[in-house]
Order: sequence, then structure tokens, then C-alpha cells
Amino acid sequence: MTHGGGGGEYKDLVVFLAAAGVVVPLFNRLKISPVLGFLAAGVLLGPDGLARFADTVPWLAWLTISDANQLRALSELGVAFLLFMIGLELSWERLKAMRRLVFGLGLTQVLFCTVGLAALFMAMGQTLVSSAVLGLGLALSSTAVVMPVMAERGRLGGAAGRTIFSVLLAQDLAVAPILITVTVLAALAQGGVTGGGDFDPAVLGTALFTLIPAAIGLALLVVLGRLVLRPLFRSVAKARAKGQGQEMFVAACLLVVVGAGLGAQAAGLSMSLGALVAGLLLAETEFRRAVEVSIEPFKGLLLGVFFVGVGIGLDVDAVAADPVAVFGLAIGLTLFKAMMIYGAARLWGVKNKTAIETALVLGPAGEFAFVILGAGLVEGIASPDFTRTVMLAATISIFTVPLMAMFADRLTRQDAAVLPDLPAEALEPPSVEGQVLIVGFGRVGRLVGEMLTEHGQSFVAVDANASTVAKGRGEGSNVFYGDAGQADLLARCGIEKARAMVVTMDAPAKVDEVVVAARSLRPDLILIARARDSRHAERLYRLGVTDAVPETTEASLQLAENTLVDLGVPMGLVLASIHERRDRFRKLFQDAMPDGEAARRPRALRSTLKR
Repeated sequence: MTHGGGGGEYKDLVVFLAAAGVVVPLFNRLKISPVLGFLAAGVLLGPDGLARFADTVPWLAWLTISDANQLRALSELGVAFLLFMIGLELSWERLKAMRRLVFGLGLTQVLFCTVGLAALFMAMGQTLVSSAVLGLGLALSSTAVVMPVMAERGRLGGAAGRTIFSVLLAQDLAVAPILITVTVLAALAQGGVTGGGDFDPAVLGTALFTLIPAAIGLALLVVLGRLVLRPLFRSVAKARAKGQGQEMFVAACLLVVVGAGLGAQAAGLSMSLGALVAGLLLAETEFRRAVEVSIEPFKGLLLGVFFVGVGIGLDVDAVAADPVAVFGLAIGLTLFKAMMIYGAARLWGVKNKTAIETALVLGPAGEFAFVILGAGLVEGIASPDFTRTVMLAATISIFTVPLMAMFADRLTRQDAAVLPDLPAEALEPPSVEGQVLIVGFGRVGRLVGEMLTEHGQSFVAVDANASTVAKGRGEGSNVFYGDAGQADLLARCGIEKARAMVVTMDAPAKVDEVVVAARSLRPDLILIARARDSRHAERLYRLGVTDAVPETTEASLQLAENTLVDLGVPMGLVLASIHERRDRFRKLFQDAMPDGEAARRPRALRSTLKR
């Protein structure tokens, strides 16, 4: 293996990590999309950038990426992780709710862009088959670039964001059929449809026969996923609960993403499609939120590798040799494709401003263009020189995605309040606004949930015991597996929109950890926690709980209440004295809080829960 002048076996990976540590904070400070930073870093640090001077300036070998192949596999994993996370947020129900835009608008967009671009390339002198391959490749957009850019701008939850996602999902589903179509086109070309030879139908039949393994592979992924995923994560979660497998949960997440991706590849599908299916399957399980928290760091880092890889793929010398042709083609293709997408969106009833934003963001080419056009070159049906020029133009167009999103955002900002074009089920994950978040769903947590339900209050619960979660979900409760001491998990469970949070665990140290995490996210949240004793209750008030309920005190009050009632004391007098004594204890505990504010919070709690 060569390394362009030295630097060690893992030098290129170290250079990428160093660039990531500099690029992301710098571009965030400048309020510029980090995606642009990674793309620029790929151009600057790649073989066509500073690395070309490594022979004359040896120390540059330590600061540049000389072997792009080292990062290529990791970049493919980045796209797979992105699709996996999308699958986790999607679920089969939301996919069904979005079917009109996915299979209607999405497939119409692919058809419109393919036909329109193919006609444009034929007008430029390309053959029918070559034009068809070029049209198929450029009809797709970049999921890996568009989704993070839209998320950064906070646009995913609106009409345009979900419309864009629906189209991208349809494009991802179309990759495998498009690759098979390229094979069919090669068979037609070799069989004489574009030449003078005799066409052999057997060649076309063989090409179409390759669809069968893809369909079987997809079905196996779904069946095996439903049979294996939940038992796998339950087993790992049980080991984790005993302190024996904290790292194994992360390993299981990685196994699912990589395994599903490789399984899809073996069936002739894309790795990202396999990861998407795995995410859809896990979205139906109680481990969904914990998996999201475990995968998120890997997704962000590996997507950074992908963006750097795109930048490395830009041949600066080739662009400099004919900049007018390359940039002109990039601009022309992007605008032409945007017009096709706008027309398709309007045809399917998307509102005007939403259609404009969708068209602008999806106008640039995508990463699968290189796969499809590369397949066309291998099959010998695309003009090599012209195709390489198109691939350069496609790379440059990908660079424009953040700029197009910025322009589209400004153009449509005044329509932010317009109702989305999608059904409610397709917009966000099930809303937790107004719900109570219960941490710990054992005996106490289940009783709290039952009482909330009895009084018309909805709740979502989280517990770190896989068996407890399975039992709760079996009873129909909305329970997820995870460690509530992680602020990221609380955020995934909707703490930002929750009305109140009840911590019912019987481990004092863990209760403290959860309270601290919750207060760091929501200083204003109504927070009720179970305390071991009066000393623990005082500590919880210092940590900022709204109300702490010590077990020993409550047990004593309950015993006293039952005794007095059994002795014949009137129930009204007993309840009044019990409430008076409870308020006295609460005041003593709350005196531990420096600001004295908690004395007013229980009343606010009761009024809130009555709403």
C-alpha cells in the first residue's frame, strides 16, 4: 500500500479526524454548513490538492490524504448509517402514510428527470442508450448531503422537508432497479438495438432475471429482522443491566447496520437500502430510542468521511482544463433538473413555494450518480470522455446543495406557517407534547401510569430493564428501553415537550443522575422524584426537583392514616391531619433549596395536571 510519501498506515484517517475537529467548530462559528467545510477539506487535502506537492515538500504528506481508497469504505458506511437513522424515525406506519408522495411524486420525479435529461443529452449528440444511462444517473439527488443540510436549517419538520424526504426515499428505492436497467440497456446495445447486430432476447431475459435475487434478499431481510432483532437486543440489554455489556449494546447496533447493509449488497441491492430496512424494523421495538443515542456519533463522523470523499473525487486539473464546459454543464443540469422536479411536484398537488424549495434543493446530482455512470462506463455503453465531464459537473453540483438550501430557505421563509402538504402521520414521530414522562416502569411506575390514564393524562415511559419494558409493552403501554441518565435519550423521548416528569426508580444515585440530566434540558419542567428517605429528599430538592416523595415518610403517613381510620376517627379529620403533616415535611425538605422557590411548585404541579 502506498501512502504518498509516508505517514503510516492510518495517516489518512488521522488527517480526516484532525480536519473534522477543526472544520465543524470553525464552520459552526461562521454559521456556514459544516457539509461545505468537509467538501472543501476533501478538495484541499486530497491527491489533487496539497497532496500533489508532497514529493517536493515531504512534510505535507503528514497533513494530506494521499489514498482516497482508505476512506471510501467508511464513507459508504456513513450513508448507510444515515438511512438507518431515517428508518428509525420513519416506521412502517409513517411510510404507509407517506406512500402517495413516495411512490407517486418520488417515482414521477425519477421518470420526468430521466426522460428530460436523456432528451437533453441526445440533443447534445449522445446515443440513445448513452443518454438513457446519463439521465438515470443524474435523475437522483444526494440523500447524504441534503438530509443533514435540511436538518441544520430546521426544515425537516415542515412541508418542504417531508416532501424532499419522500422524493429521496423513492430515489433510494429506485437505485437497484436503475442499476438493473443499465445492465438491460447494455444487453440491448450489445444485441444490436443501437447497432446493426441481431438482438438476442435471452440476454435481456438474463438481465431481468437478476431482479429475483434482489426481491428474495429484501424479503429475507424483513423476515429475519422481525425474528432476530428484538431477541438480540433483549439479550444484550439484560447483560447491560448487570453491568456486563455496556459496550455490547453499541456493538449490536453496529452489527445490525453493517450486517443489513452487507446482506442487501449480496442480494444486489444498495447497502443503504438494507440499513433503511433494518431501521424500519427496529423503529417498531422498545429499543428504538436507545439505538438512536448509540448510533448518532457514528453517523455524524462517517458522514463527514463521505463528504470529504466527495471533495477528494473532484479532479481539479480536469476542471481547470475546461472550466467553462464543466461549470456550464453543472449549472445547466441543475437548473433543468430543478424545473423537472418543480413540474412533478405541482402535478402531485404540492403548494407552489414548497415545490420551489423542493426543486432547488434536489436539483443538484447525488452520490449514486457516480455508481450508475461508473456502471455505464464498465458496460461500455457511455461515452468515456463526455461521461467523465458529466461526473465532474455532478460533483460540483453537489457542492451547491447547502447554497441552494440557503437560497430556498430565504425565498420561502414567509410561508413557514403554511400547513404541510403531508398527512399528519407522516410529519413527525408521534407527538409527546402534553404527555408525562415516567422514568422507571416497575411496580411504582406502572401504578403512576395507571393513575394518569384513569384521569385522562397520557404518558410515555422509559426503563433500563429489558424484561420490564417487554412486560409494559405487552400490556399496551408506551414504554421504551434506555438509560434515562443520558440527556440525549431524554431528548429523544420528548422531554422538551413533556408537561411533567416522574422519576420512580428505587436507586438513589440513579435518581440523582436522571434529575440532573432532566434539569440540564428543561429548567422549567415539573419534576417529581421518588426519594429513599428524608435525607435523599433534601438532596433532590437541592438538585432542583419540583417535588420529592420519600418512601419512609409516605409509608409512615399511610400507616398512621389506616390506624386512625380503623380506630374510628372521622375520615375527614384524618385526611386533613395527614395532608398537614405531609406539607410540614415538604416544607422542611424544600428549605434545603437556596432560592426557596420550590414551596410554590407543588401547587403549580396540581394545577398543571388538572388542565
